[in-house]
Amino acid sequence: MSTAGRILLTGASGYVGGRLLTLLEERDERVRCLARRPNYLQARVDPATEVVQGDVLDRPSLDRALEGIDVAYYLVHSMATSEDFGEADRKAAVNFGQACRLAGVRRIVYLGGLGEGPDLSDHLRSRQEVGRLLRESGVQTVEFRASIVIGSGSFSFELVRALVEKLPIMITPSWVRTRTQPIAIEDLLDYLLAALDSPLEGSRVFEIGGSSIVSYGEIMQEYSRQRGLRRLMIPVPVLTPYLSSLWLGLVTPVYARVGRHLIDGMRNTTVVRDHAALREFEVRPRDIRESIDRALANEDREFAQTRWSDALSTAPQRSWAGTRFGSRVVDSRSVEVSTAPSVAFRPIRRIGGRVGWYFGNWMWGVRGFLDLLVGGVGTRRGRRDPENLSVGDTVDFWRVEAYEPDRLLTLHAEMKLPGRAWLQFEVEPVGNVVPDDAAFASCIRQTSMFDPVGLSGLLYWYAMYPVHVVLFRGMLRGIARAAVADSRKLPPTGEGADDEPVGHAIGASSMSGFSSTKETMRSA
Repeated sequence: MSTAGRILLTGASGYVGGRLLTLLEERDERVRCLARRPNYLQARVDPATEVVQGDVLDRPSLDRALEGIDVAYYLVHSMATSEDFGEADRKAAVNFGQACRLAGVRRIVYLGGLGEGPDLSDHLRSRQEVGRLLRESGVQTVEFRASIVIGSGSFSFELVRALVEKLPIMITPSWVRTRTQPIAIEDLLDYLLAALDSPLEGSRVFEIGGSSIVSYGEIMQEYSRQRGLRRLMIPVPVLTPYLSSLWLGLVTPVYARVGRHLIDGMRNTTVVRDHAALREFEVRPRDIRESIDRALANEDREFAQTRWSDALSTAPQRSWAGTRFGSRVVDSRSVEVSTAPSVAFRPIRRIGGRVGWYFGNWMWGVRGFLDLLVGGVGTRRGRRDPENLSVGDTVDFWRVEAYEPDRLLTLHAEMKLPGRAWLQFEVEPVGNVVPDDAAFASCIRQTSMFDPVGLSGLLYWYAMYPVHVVLFRGMLRGIARAAVADSRKLPPTGEGADDEPVGHAIGASSMSGFSSTKETMRSA
């Protein structure tokens, strides 16, 4: 445990913040996490870690959260949550700095971005402006400026991995030749931890990076070499950040809006000019070869502890304050399967990502592509773990809002919609039989809920209702088949089996297969 007192961590649901939280807990630090949605984070923290509700844009919530805090980590930004992210970041930084000063916080530790010159991208300019505003608050601020981060689940690594794995021939724009100094996630975390109680005086800005200076193209070539792949890169003189972001959105987990801002920053050289960090701290960063090697090892073990796409900041945040919703529309259907609830719930637990949606995956793909075109998240985020879920996890363009193992999964939609939408699955035992009974059966209920906004919301719901009926009915049947197949230790049947009569595909009776689907639709 360090000599620091209580620590406030913002951005704990993000890629860097999530990993830093784990390290702080391993050191038995006294940590308090600030979260807009505490229920999304609570399941991921140690019992000793405090989670409080708050928002850097809500000043009163900061006053409460910073009470008794010694060191505060500022690891948040508004790039994915606001069209005018620069203004939102300015307001948040001023709020946080003032609240820290009034609360008597000793030190702020901030992670910003490398880059210099008058032609900085809006993203990098905003990151550096935030650091300046925090320093102007009067609280000692330690700012680390880093280039791209290499680690399993990081934005940069997922982008490189997806491009190289999927495209044997790449048309590369000019930003692929920009020089950068990437840093391994482990080294970045070492710097953030070292700042806790380092005997620094006054506010400082430290430029940090790995030991290799490379281009983005050379990063992809090193990845190709370690994976044993041959890739051809064909440079072109023009490909705007907007077009690049749409192109990347088709083949990578990067969706259009965030990709556009970050790719715009890739035109700026991000190389360490001031090596003071090497003198002040004992961290000796890895080179690009070792950074990618470690990231690949973690990816191969499906060990991505945190992913950039799981962060709440990757979801477009729309304020519904003052919005008048129409009557909530509910569409529900159920099916019975001859399995225990734990087995019936297993396909639900695995839904999305590589497993898919058990019916009409191409339809989900089209919906994700359309969402991507209008600046939504699309379906490229996938899921963190193929078998397990936690509240706050992303599942393609949904996020887990409620989860009870073997009983309940509620997904909240994060695609662009004229309203709010949820998809819920519930599993309950049928009758009074006990789990060991050979005739044990379960009921799987699927419910979609939609809060429409105005006439456009209602028109959307009723226009899409016929498609939803086909899609959700097929999904429920596919889940039932997968559950029965799991109970028999057989591989689940494919989508094409949905054309067969239900009784023939699964069993002649409801107890050996599942009963006819019961469907209801109502307004609430």
